[in-house]
Amino acid sequence: VQLQASGGGLVQAGDSLRLSCAASGRAFRSYTAAWFRQAPGKEREFVAAISWSGGRPYYADSIKGRFTASRDNAKNTVYLQMNSLKPEDTAVYYCAAQLSGNSYYTATRYNYWGQGTLVTVSS
Repeated sequence: VQLQASGGGLVQAGDSLRLSCAASGRAFRSYTAAWFRQAPGKEREFVAAISWSGGRPYYADSIKGRFTASRDNAKNTVYLQMNSLKPEDTAVYYCAAQLSGNSYYTATRYNYWGQGTLVTVSS
């Protein structure tokens, strides 16, 4: 599985962005997909995960109610809709995939990673 993240950019606080993660390979529909982010000088952190079926996404508390993860298996694409963005959301956002779906919040459980897309939120 190869992943390609896109959609990042420079926005103002309160704006919205939608990130996309396009995957290669038909098997992607069987994978749990997730979004992580890494701010300058900080460790990579879990943002959201969504199971292969697209049901019941999981979210980090810091973004719950503002971000929505979804996927379209027909298009082999996972999305992260980000609303009410804050300056502390500034980070490189990565999409990732794993086959099992266990410990969905742990970066080391993911076998496949995209290259990251930069989101910058100005105040």
